Amino acid sequence: MNSAQRTAHVRADRLSGWVDRFAASHRGLASTTDTDDGVLLAMRDGATALLCAPWPDDGRPGRGTGSLERLVSLAAQERRLALVLVRRGGYAVGIAVGGKLVAHKVGSASARSRGGDAGAAVAERAAQEAARIFDASTFEYLATGGDKLLVESALAAPALRRYTTLPRLAPLAVVDPKMDVLTRAATDFSSIHIKITDSPA
Repeated sequence: MNSAQRTAHVRADRLSGWVDRFAASHRGLASTTDTDDGVLLAMRDGATALLCAPWPDDGRPGRGTGSLERLVSLAAQERRLALVLVRRGGYAVGIAVGGKLVAHKVGSASARSRGGDAGAAVAERAAQEAARIFDASTFEYLATGGDKLLVESALAAPALRRYTTLPRLAPLAVVDPKMDVLTRAATDFSSIHIKITDSPA
C-alpha cells in the first residue's frame, strides 16, 4: 500500500520544535541523512520527512555543526523576494523580506477586458501592478504561485520581461489570491519546505 504524502512549511525558528513533535508521534527518530534534495529524517515507524531550504545557499551557506543546524541557519537568512500570484479569480503581487510583506497589491480584473477573457485580463492587471512595485524595489528571487499559464502570461508582459532571468523559488499552490493568501505565501516562501511521507498503514 502506498504511503500518504503531504507538504508542510515551517519557519526556521520553529523547526526544532516541529522535529521533536514529529519524531514523538512516529516512535522516535531513526536517522538523519544529508541528500542532494535536502535533509532526510527517517522515523522508527517508517515515516520520513525531507527538509528543504527555501532557497539555495548562493555562496552564503548556513553555519553549524550538524545538518539540521546548518539548514536552520540558511533558512533564517533574510532574502528579498518578489511575489507573483495569479488565478482567474484575482492576483496578488508584492515584495517580501524575512517572510514579511513590505509592499503589495491585491485585486481582480474585469472579465470584459480582452473580449471577456477573465484570465488574460487578470494576468495583464497583475503584470501592471507588479511592474509598479518591482521597479521601486530590489530583490533576489522571483516567487510565483497559482495558475501556471496565467503566471507565465503575466511575466511575459514587456514590463516584467527583464525579471524573468532572476532565479525562481519552487512555486506554491494557492487559492484565489487575497490579502491573507499573499501574507501566508510570503511566510511559506521563506520557510523550510517539508515533504512528509507517512508510515505505511
